[in-house]
Amino acid sequence: DLLEELAVASDNRFLMNRRGYLYATADEAKVEPLRDSAVLASSYGAGPVRVHNDSNDSYLPAPATGWEDQPDGADLILDPSLIRQHFPYLSPETKAVLHARRCGWFSGQQLGMMQLEQARAAGVEVIEGRVEWIETSGGRVSSVQIGTGSEVVTVFTPVFVNAAGPMLAQVGALLGLELPVFSELHLKTSIEDHLGVVPRETPFLIWEDPQEIGWSSDEREFLAELEDGEQLLGEMPAGVHMRIEGGGDGGHILVLWPYHLDPVSEDFPFEIPDHYAEICLHGISTMIPGLAAYVERMPRPHIDGGYYTKTRENRPLAGPLEIEGAFVHGALSGFGLMASSATSELVAAHITGGTLPDYARAFHPGRYDDPEHIAKIADWTDSTQL
Repeated sequence: DLLEELAVASDNRFLMNRRGYLYATADEAKVEPLRDSAVLASSYGAGPVRVHNDSNDSYLPAPATGWEDQPDGADLILDPSLIRQHFPYLSPETKAVLHARRCGWFSGQQLGMMQLEQARAAGVEVIEGRVEWIETSGGRVSSVQIGTGSEVVTVFTPVFVNAAGPMLAQVGALLGLELPVFSELHLKTSIEDHLGVVPRETPFLIWEDPQEIGWSSDEREFLAELEDGEQLLGEMPAGVHMRIEGGGDGGHILVLWPYHLDPVSEDFPFEIPDHYAEICLHGISTMIPGLAAYVERMPRPHIDGGYYTKTRENRPLAGPLEIEGAFVHGALSGFGLMASSATSELVAAHITGGTLPDYARAFHPGRYDDPEHIAKIADWTDSTQL
C-alpha cells in the first residue's frame, strides 16, 4: 500500500511494475504444494486463488509497465496449452505455473534518492562516516560518535536506530547487545540477452525443482577438484530465478541461484564462488532451454550481490531494544526494498509514541523472550512465502 502511495505521489518515478512472480515446476508432485502455498497466502489476505485448467480460460497476463488496475491473489495455470501460449520460453516439461500477482520490482536506486531528497527537504542532515561508539548514560542513549575519516563527530541524541543492514550485529555489539541475526551471501549475475531469448515483458521467474546439471566429463573432472565440487556434481537445490533488466529490444537478464546458504561472516569485499555465472546459466537453462545457447559462448557476465541478514524465522526486527532510546530496524532478509517502507513506519511509531498496529509484537526484538513464540516457530517450514 505504501509503495503504491509513493508511486502515485511521484508519478511512479521509481518505475514500479506488477508483472508478478511466476513459480514454475516440471514435477507433477510439486503441483499440489504450489496450490497449497497459494491458498496459504490467500488465507493471510493476499487475495483469491484462480485455477486455470482450460485453454479457453480467461487468464489475464500482466502488463510490462505500471501497476494500476491489476488483480491481486494468484493464478495457478495447469493447462499445458495455456502455459505454452503465455510462456512459450519455459521448458516444455513444465507442468504448472503459479503467478503471484501483487508482486514485481522497481528501481531501488530511484526510490532511495527520492526518499533522501524528501528527508533533506524536511531538515535531515546527512553525515557520511562510520559509527565508532554509542554512549549511554543512566541506562539510555546519550550520544553517538561518527568517524568521518578526518575527524570524529559527536551527535548528542536520546535516540539511536540501528539500521546497519548486514552490519546489524556489529553495531548492536557497540551497545553491548547480541542481536539474534545471521547472514547469507546472495549473488546475482547479469548477462546480455543479445539473442532475445527471454521476452522483455516477462514476469520474475522462479524454478521450483531441484536439478542435477548435465556436466560434460571434462567439466565433472574439473569441478571435482573444487572445494564445493561435490555439491555442484550432485543434486542442486531448487530456487534458481531470474528477471529481465532494461527495456526496449535489448537488455540484460539477471540470474540468481542461492545454492550457497550456509551462514557466513559479513566481509567486504566478499568472495565470489568460482564459475558462479556459468553455474547459474546451466541452472536457469533447465527452466528456459533457449538460454542454453549461451552456455558455450557466454556473454561477458557481471557478478555482484550482498548479504541477506535474517532472523531464525526470517521475520524482521523492528522496534525498541533493551537500552532506552535504542531501536533496531533490520534483518529484512531478501525483501528489504519491498517491506522497508512499512517496517520503518513501524519503528517510527515506536520512537514517537504513535499508535502501534496489532502486528507490532510480531516484529518486536523482544519476541524471543516469549516461550510461546519460540515454540510456535520451532516447526515452521518453507512454504514458498518470503
